[in-house]
Amino acid sequence: MNTRISTPAQTAVAARLANQKVVITGGTTSIGLETARLFLSQGAEVLITGRSQDRLDSAVRSLGDRVSGFVGDSTRVEDLDALARRVSSTLGRIDVLFVNAGNGVFAPLAEVDEALYERQFDLNVKGVFFTVQKLRPLMAPGGSIILTASAVHEKGVPGGSLYFASKAAVRSLARSLAAELGPEGIRVNSLSPGIVPTQFFENSNVGAGAFEQFEALAGTGAPMGRAGEPKEIAATALFLASRDSTFATGADFVIDGGWSQV
Repeated sequence: MNTRISTPAQTAVAARLANQKVVITGGTTSIGLETARLFLSQGAEVLITGRSQDRLDSAVRSLGDRVSGFVGDSTRVEDLDALARRVSSTLGRIDVLFVNAGNGVFAPLAEVDEALYERQFDLNVKGVFFTVQKLRPLMAPGGSIILTASAVHEKGVPGGSLYFASKAAVRSLARSLAAELGPEGIRVNSLSPGIVPTQFFENSNVGAGAFEQFEALAGTGAPMGRAGEPKEIAATALFLASRDSTFATGADFVIDGGWSQV
């Protein structure tokens, strides 16, 4: 009887994103950074974006090989044009586009002015839409676009009208873009995290101390009874980026410990 002995190379699990070209906007901290780290470990070549040169340089150093950075503001269409040129000249194509840049502002209805409205929708809606528009010509057939929405798009709280509505718009964009880009072989899904430790509150208009309040809300209102971790969101992004999800498009993947669902 012949016994075949497998070598380590034969028994190793294949990298799920081997030779894939990935762009992650808002990739310098938390969910974006953790996703970049995971994608790199799965064989991808990654370009991350951020608005701060110092933070971008730090992120690139921490991630090591096969990663590059681009400083830009996704609310500025000219910056997105420059990003497309950089991607074309370096990566050549995009297999996975993770549109993750975003933030939130909170205010009662009576206190919302035009500047606050524009600040919120420029980043969370305009930036998302034009990122996809400018980078779509570089998407490879069979590619995956992931839009970061939020579990809040199914909820409502006083003072949250701008942020919650902007994320509902992102969820809607995923549906329409999936319908439009499906014939090109491109999948589009939204990823909706719940409460996760990020720089969200530091960068919003409510301050870092607000996280503890939201964390307490998640703890008492969600079956899991806790906030999430960036790596848990990154794991779902990996599923959506990989060939494991080739029949998933137009869908919303809510990762919030059950907060919005029960």
